[in-house]
Amino acid sequence: MTHPTVRHRTPAPARPGLPEDPRAETSRPRPDCPVEVTLAALRGRWTTLLVRELLRAEAPLGYGELSAALPELSDKVLTDRLRQLAAAGVVRRERHPGWPATVTYRLTAHGRALGPVLQALWDWGAAPPTA
Repeated sequence: MTHPTVRHRTPAPARPGLPEDPRAETSRPRPDCPVEVTLAALRGRWTTLLVRELLRAEAPLGYGELSAALPELSDKVLTDRLRQLAAAGVVRRERHPGWPATVTYRLTAHGRALGPVLQALWDWGAAPPTA
């Protein structure tokens, strides 16, 4: 028990967006910053919509199914975004034997964890700015 005249400073609670991590104390963007890693994984138009479609899916989706779900998305961009998401560990590409061989895509556990991130981005964007 401390004496009543001794005041102890209670640490301030952590605030969202201000992590207690030494990487957060940088004065410039760094490629190992967790926020930069996340933004890099989601970069480019259509990427979040592809993740959304894969979050909705109960089973892996084929290229044709993804293309049909987003009909305005060009084949070139779809291919690029799927490669990008696979390289980031968000999507797993699975080739299935047969003639012709088929390829399906599904979210990894790391990719499924983006669901709340996308929801938070949606909520932030949908909220009116306050003064």
